[in-house]
Amino acid sequence: MVLSCSLFLATSVARKRGGYPLSSLAMLDFLQPTFIIAILIALSVHEWAHAFVAYRLGDPTAKNEGRVTLNPIAHLDPVGTILFILVGFGWGKPVPVNPMYFSHYKRDSALVAAAGPASNFVLATGAFILITMLGLQTIGGSILQQFASQLLHDILTINLVLMAFNLLPVAPLDGSKVIHLFIPLNYEEQYQEFMSKGPWILLALIVLGRATSVDILSYWISFIIEPIFRIMDAISRLL
Repeated sequence: MVLSCSLFLATSVARKRGGYPLSSLAMLDFLQPTFIIAILIALSVHEWAHAFVAYRLGDPTAKNEGRVTLNPIAHLDPVGTILFILVGFGWGKPVPVNPMYFSHYKRDSALVAAAGPASNFVLATGAFILITMLGLQTIGGSILQQFASQLLHDILTINLVLMAFNLLPVAPLDGSKVIHLFIPLNYEEQYQEFMSKGPWILLALIVLGRATSVDILSYWISFIIEPIFRIMDAISRLL
């Protein structure tokens, strides 16, 4: 499962960073064409990656439901989409996975989970390469150049934010399944109990971040993506 537009997370991180390229995000940017296009791309590729890897590992469930596709319509959740339009926060339809088809349950489940965030990282890297090659580090020029620059910056930022957010080791996010690979067998029961409480923990973190200044999710995202941006900034200055 992926929260398709954690707008408050993205904008909070943007305000904290205040520089290239996160500063391109602002409140209500989720209503802008480039932001919507970037979200649809990030969501579609993320969910496709889950479905594709699951299918390659022997699970036909997602393929049988038409989820091995880059068509965003197949991955949109009606309620999540409506909330996204209204408040800038929504979610995509989770990819169905049946671990009974896997030859190595924990390893293959972790690979399927990791495929989503990994795809977001690949997209972000591709956007950064295009920004650098085309000299679009700043948003300006003709209308077409401004649109292309804004779109690439949004693709870069949104994909890194979603990657980091989904790596949080709390169910139902992908990180909770990735860390399962490293949970010793004698702690399996405690892990499953933690997983069952995951949605409530995640909800509490979201509410805490919105209602107070203790925004743990934004701190987590910044912790993951700030080193990546520093590397990108360094590369940009060298080229």
